[in-house]
Amino acid sequence: MTDSIARQTLSERTDTQIREVLAGRRRGFRSALLFAGPAVIASIAYMDPGNFATNIQAGSGYGYSLLWVVLVANLIAMLFQALSAKLGIVTGRNLAELCRDEFSAPVRYTMWVVSEIAAMATDLAEFLGGAIGLSLLFQMPLIAGMAVTAVVTYGVLLMEKRGFRPMELIIGGLVAIISLCYIAEMFIAPVAWGQAALGTILPSIPDSTALTIAVGIIGATVMPHAVYLHSGLTQHRAPGRNDNERRKLVFFSNWECVIALAVAGVVNMAMVIMASAAFHAGHSDVAEIESAYHTLTPLLGGAAASIFLISLMASGISSSAVGTMAGQMIMQGFVGFRIPVWIRRLVTMLPAFVVVLMGVNTTEALVYSQVVLSFALPIPMIALVMFTRNRAIMGNFANGRLTDIAAIGGTIVILGLNAILLLQTFGIPIPGFGNG
Repeated sequence: MTDSIARQTLSERTDTQIREVLAGRRRGFRSALLFAGPAVIASIAYMDPGNFATNIQAGSGYGYSLLWVVLVANLIAMLFQALSAKLGIVTGRNLAELCRDEFSAPVRYTMWVVSEIAAMATDLAEFLGGAIGLSLLFQMPLIAGMAVTAVVTYGVLLMEKRGFRPMELIIGGLVAIISLCYIAEMFIAPVAWGQAALGTILPSIPDSTALTIAVGIIGATVMPHAVYLHSGLTQHRAPGRNDNERRKLVFFSNWECVIALAVAGVVNMAMVIMASAAFHAGHSDVAEIESAYHTLTPLLGGAAASIFLISLMASGISSSAVGTMAGQMIMQGFVGFRIPVWIRRLVTMLPAFVVVLMGVNTTEALVYSQVVLSFALPIPMIALVMFTRNRAIMGNFANGRLTDIAAIGGTIVILGLNAILLLQTFGIPIPGFGNG
């Protein structure tokens, strides 16, 4: 028995040990760590380069006053990622597969096309962010940074062939790098902790421009590819064989969602706090990643600026790899086939190369990629709420009344704010919201 376990891959050993926990033969903190992974991977969507730009703008322009928005955004994210994970655990199918099974052909093909476009828009922001960090840190042309990012990201994706656990550990390591970088920034930046605490608990929207930023933070929080992906990450990972095992898996999954998304929330709040401490007093116009780096160097020193770029690089590489994984899962779920990962990697990064070669402002490209995501977001959110409240699909695991109310309310809030974001992006005045 010992020899057979030794010959197992890391993923197979993890599955075996999870089975022992579900059977009640293993307990303790180390056993709980076996269930960590899916939410850690999904949490990268909440620390991608798009968040860097938005959080820098929030902190530099409005100090600590928009920290509460980040908190609210993450609470909503926790709920929807937990629902996505539960869907995969209970049904053994991911969200895209359920859409394929439950909807008519015209509907599911439309959903697939929109979701693929959203995945490409997501990868544009993530891939560009990693390349910007690499090019600034090593003083290389942006196009060279993009080439290196492409190679490194593809190397990360190849680890998926070794099973789920190596990928979880790699992404977990990159999440740790991002988190440690921002912990270090907190010790370097002159943070006014009292004001930061007040900004976290006291809602405030100073003006219409702050409203635009707040809408951007919340409206782009629940990422379409993260909602699809999380349901797939849980479905083949020691699947529950009966309701008792599924109940335990959902329990551990919920806790992992809370912890992983709390870490992502703290990182986002740290981004706002750092930008506020460094830029708000005398450089409130800083809104771009490049200008943030160049401004950080004289203000806080080269170490702070380098730490910022390292975290941006780790964010871009990890989120780009996860975005490609999500694209594969979406395609397989909706239409039932996969393409080689190198082809998908090539296709999804082509728009980023086109943007740079055409001389388009990279920050503007990031903004418009978020607009595309805003159009695509209703599809997975509404489908997820529909499926998780349906007893014919979920059985005893269908959403309870309070969860149902929170999920529907969260959907309405997110979709409403996305609508406001889109209207403001295209310069359409909104009564009562100002014109910023």
